[in-house]
Amino acid sequence: MKSRLLAATLSALLVAAAPPVLAQNAAPAAYQSAVADPLRPADEVARDPLRHPAEMLAFAQVKPGQKIADIRPGAGYFTRLFARVVGEGGHVYAFVPNRTAERENPRADALVAAYPNVSRVNGDLDAMAFDQPLDVVFMSQEYHDFHIPRFGVDVAKMNADIFKALKPGGLFVVIDHQAAPGAANTAVETLHRIEGAQLRKEVEAAGFVFDGETMAVANPADDHTLNVFDEAIRGKTDQFVYRFRKPG
Repeated sequence: MKSRLLAATLSALLVAAAPPVLAQNAAPAAYQSAVADPLRPADEVARDPLRHPAEMLAFAQVKPGQKIADIRPGAGYFTRLFARVVGEGGHVYAFVPNRTAERENPRADALVAAYPNVSRVNGDLDAMAFDQPLDVVFMSQEYHDFHIPRFGVDVAKMNADIFKALKPGGLFVVIDHQAAPGAANTAVETLHRIEGAQLRKEVEAAGFVFDGETMAVANPADDHTLNVFDEAIRGKTDQFVYRFRKPG
């Protein structure tokens, strides 16, 4: 009897310690279907081994019917994935800041043209508003930029607006490039990095509760000294992925 209990305990521990790739392989069919979307550009598909899209969808707890805001979506790597998972009953807002709208609106409009459940929203980052409560607000590799003075963003107000835009229980999921321990937000312009502990402190100050993290895109070999656009590290930076929940 004791041996069976010990075996069961060891089995549970092994499952809990399973590497992130297992979670992606076991991802729901909706996530795998989104990754296989034929409308995804080849250059985005080529980045999948580094970006772990199915695991990111699972971590963000994306579900059919949800309303999601993708903040500064760029070419739409995650917007496309979200659109496929939320389906006809859901909606994805491609939020493009006013400051960068001239060059970024055309890319958002291409997403709108390709996916009927995507719409473009423009506004100031520290005055975000949507026409319905959201289930998820998602921000990938952008948060650090909003600390750069020329963006003119009140980051505390931005976090408060995101909190307000979410339903009770809604999620704020952030991916960003890790800075060196103790750097806080001092490397946002020089290296385009922010320390995870600093970001977490700022987001929690808006009322969010830290709800988990994944090491799927972490890279211990990155010593945090290079600009993220340096070809020696570009696409392979050490990144943190945090999930915050609005209480309720």
